[in-house]
Amino acid sequence: MPNALPPATRAIIAVNVLAFLLQQYFQNSMVGLFALWPLGSALFQPWQLVTYAFLHGSIAHIFFNMFALFMFGRALEYFWGSRRFTVFYLACVIAAAATQLLTASLAGSTEATLGASGGVFGLLLAFAMYFPRQRITLLFPPIPMPAWLFVTLYGVLELVLGVTNTQAGVAHFAHLGGMLGGALVILYWRARRIPRS
Repeated sequence: MPNALPPATRAIIAVNVLAFLLQQYFQNSMVGLFALWPLGSALFQPWQLVTYAFLHGSIAHIFFNMFALFMFGRALEYFWGSRRFTVFYLACVIAAAATQLLTASLAGSTEATLGASGGVFGLLLAFAMYFPRQRITLLFPPIPMPAWLFVTLYGVLELVLGVTNTQAGVAHFAHLGGMLGGALVILYWRARRIPRS
């Protein structure tokens, strides 16, 4: 796999970094306009289904999301091509947003959601589906495992944390929604036998 960062992955990372820098100066305005607010909120706008994925709550939040996008997005963009990769990523972002709106409505939440994690989790799922035996080494602890096992365990963990509500402030169901959206897109492509671009 080439070492250069392909254009769509590079552009998504750049927009995320730029948006994060703008947040430091226009915090309330950026969150009010572009974070994903619940459907019942006066702050909800349709564009937030996409824009929330370019905002982040902290340096650690954006760092880990962009690191994952760099690691997995690069491989998938080289495999699919830039156009298909971009369509897939945005579909995962929107699926994650729809899932979050549904769960927030059921829970009566009034909090905004932000972060690229829904799209990133879709990329994780795709990576595991197309490169299941590729070895992934965790940062903490550094345990190597095949991609299919890593993503399966991560998905189960997200489901448990979401159902038990043990990690407040983290949109676990949005992560799962990103994975579900990614799975549906891949199944659609396979059913239609849409070739890689």
